[in-house]
Amino acid sequence: MNWFQKAVGKEWDITPAGGLTGDAYIAAKDDRRLFLKRNSSPFLAVLSAEDIVPKLVFTKRMENGDVITGQEWLSGRELRSEEMQQYRVADLLRKIHESSELLYMLMRLGKQPVTPDERFQAITDQLEEDGLVSAHLEIQQTLKHLWLLLPATRGQQYAVCHCDLHHNNLILTTSSQLYLVDWDNAMIADPAMDFGFILKWYVPEEDWEAWLTRYGVNSSPQLFERIYWYVLLDVLQYVTWHWQRRDMEKIQNRLADLRSLNDHISHTILSWSDR
Repeated sequence: MNWFQKAVGKEWDITPAGGLTGDAYIAAKDDRRLFLKRNSSPFLAVLSAEDIVPKLVFTKRMENGDVITGQEWLSGRELRSEEMQQYRVADLLRKIHESSELLYMLMRLGKQPVTPDERFQAITDQLEEDGLVSAHLEIQQTLKHLWLLLPATRGQQYAVCHCDLHHNNLILTTSSQLYLVDWDNAMIADPAMDFGFILKWYVPEEDWEAWLTRYGVNSSPQLFERIYWYVLLDVLQYVTWHWQRRDMEKIQNRLADLRSLNDHISHTILSWSDR
């Protein structure tokens, strides 16, 4: 924490901001507060300029090589689960996915798109290495569905995707400004990975078409195949993440998600075409 103190000055009070890494703190002086973080991506400056995250106030490189960033701390709250279906979320996501500035910056930072074929191979290899494929019929069926739906994911236009669109990463300020924070997992990918996550876990299915229209795409069987492909992939990645931490209860929860998803895909998505 000494580096954070040096970054802002000894007249500021520094307290932990929480989180898993311990790299985030809050600095307070009089009636002003700043959100401090260590070694944030240079991508943060472009996100701030695009008004997608709270304003970046300063960036300082310390003697030990760490980079400390300070962002404006705004009064507000995390978005509630039921608010994720609101159109302002669709509007913000569309703004992000259509931003050439964000895409250019991520590419300058060395980020390259990973194709769905590469991601399918990577998750298959990881699950095999962990011994999870032979142990769970749900995972075997999921891999089969990923393979069957894979052609629908090819040839798409890529954009900057946040890749962690849980409701607690969206901040609504008291002035009704919506921000999307925690960009550590950002990648260049198919936007369906982002909006598909929101649709599946937050938006009632009968409202999908209206939400997609507001976002700016037309619904189609191929689009729904793409959405479910990325939803399945996301759940499998969580399975491996929980497995590495030996959290068996959460693994069982994810396997239950896979059973439900596989059943829906078998009886609805795959019935649209002969496979």
